Amino acid sequence: MPIDRTGEDRPSLFVGWIDALPVPAALVRPLGRGNFRLHASNAAFDRLKLSPAGVDAPIEMLRAIERAAKHADEAQEFSCQLGDGPAARDLRGSIGPLPTEAGNEGLFLLTLIDRTQEMMTERNLRRELVSDSLTGLPNRAGFEELVEQRTAAEGAGADHAILLLDLARFSRINEHIGPMAGDELIITVARRLKSSLRSGDILARTGGDEFAISSRVTGGRADVREMARRIRGCFDHPFRIGELKVSVDCALGCAIQPAADTDVADQIRHAQIALKRAKQTDRIEIYEPEAAMLSDNRFGLETELRNAIEEDRLHLAFQPLIEMSSGRVAGFEALARWDNSNGHSVSPAEFIPIAEDSGLIVPLGQWAIGKAAATLAEWDGQNGTIVDAYFSVNVSAIQLVRDDVAGVVREALEKHRIGGERLMIELTESAIIGDPDLALSVLSQLKALHARVAMDDFGTGYSNLAYLQRLPIDVLKIDRSFVEHMVDDRDKVAIVRTIQSLAEVLGMRTTAEGVETTDQARLLSALGCDFGQGFLFARPMDSKAALDYWRQSLVRPIF
Repeated sequence: MPIDRTGEDRPSLFVGWIDALPVPAALVRPLGRGNFRLHASNAAFDRLKLSPAGVDAPIEMLRAIERAAKHADEAQEFSCQLGDGPAARDLRGSIGPLPTEAGNEGLFLLTLIDRTQEMMTERNLRRELVSDSLTGLPNRAGFEELVEQRTAAEGAGADHAILLLDLARFSRINEHIGPMAGDELIITVARRLKSSLRSGDILARTGGDEFAISSRVTGGRADVREMARRIRGCFDHPFRIGELKVSVDCALGCAIQPAADTDVADQIRHAQIALKRAKQTDRIEIYEPEAAMLSDNRFGLETELRNAIEEDRLHLAFQPLIEMSSGRVAGFEALARWDNSNGHSVSPAEFIPIAEDSGLIVPLGQWAIGKAAATLAEWDGQNGTIVDAYFSVNVSAIQLVRDDVAGVVREALEKHRIGGERLMIELTESAIIGDPDLALSVLSQLKALHARVAMDDFGTGYSNLAYLQRLPIDVLKIDRSFVEHMVDDRDKVAIVRTIQSLAEVLGMRTTAEGVETTDQARLLSALGCDFGQGFLFARPMDSKAALDYWRQSLVRPIF
């Protein structure tokens, strides 16, 4: 592919014009088969130091010149690189025909623009997009890209394992040692992990305290477990951060990627499903399709539940609270119930955990409080006078932390014009003792609205009696686990008697849950229990049936 300046005089018409151009420019005559003759060039073009023989002319340039010769009526664009290493220059070129005038036939103008700095900036931005700035490892996008590139290069071969690692207690450690020390800990963990991997393994930081590893496996699950053992070994010894020694553990979830499967995003999702399970079991978990199906079902239920809350397609069921001394209905516990789009009832044991995991428990709790207040107002209207009964509504620990519970109750009372004493807010023992100071603040605000407060599932947690004495609680609800079989179990009787005595000392009343037999009810009454709730009296019922049940209790005591 020779470049030849001899044989023709340089066309005088364009010589001065080319020299005036601020970019590298030349006049060339294509000779076919990738050859061309250079007629004129400016100083900027000469500084590129292309050899006179053209042996180092970029192939992209030669192909563009050849295309220009075949399509003389249109300009040809191309990109190329000159040189190697740090001295390499990135160029964008254009070649097009000159106006057909005397001496110009068959000549083409070749211009080049130096894009080296632009391309360097683009590469740096690209590097930032696919890299973690703290550790220098690939981020999630970079990890997916590297795994896809390797899978495509290897083709049909061995399987690969994608393993996700999540540091245990990192948020607490970070709060204790500070964010800078926390960053140092992440960097140190990354170094240890890198030292434990085999050649060809890919390590990435895919989240705040989450790392991803892709490794070739030939022995299936046995290889994965061996890799997990090596990774776990990185955490056998404490990490030294300044003067501190910090012990860290991790959860490991893995998905094995078949050689024929190149969908890396799906494999990462599968590994995340396994990781979530690993956090619960505290052992290496390998993805099973059944787990994905369960996860997909949960996600579908979450979407349906979100729509049901927004469209007000849930309803309340009411289970009576019976005053043991009179046998009359004192109130009802309002329980959320949901029939899905197919008309099938979804168990609260199924949708409440989903609501808690997704954060939907907050709008669900708000809906339940508002709906309970609205139902009380409807009852008053139907009865012609105020119904002498209260509703008890459950509030989750998550709503207690994230929401303004007292504000929600206040809005419901004002909107439906009912007194605060007609609502009782139930909080689990674990929710109250989890943050006693927050609980005290919220409960005090509720008491200011004249609402009552019950501690649900009492006896199943570890209540601090000092806090219990401080908290403005009206009712302790004795967990059903103590009521069940209590007639034949002296230990359970002793526990219930102790809870009853404690409540009396603290000025609280008690409600026994799970009352299913007459013997249980009589024994609870004899022990001084104030209220009973359970299938002995009634199962949860709809609003109309509950109002009728209350009216009947005025005429004929339930117990």
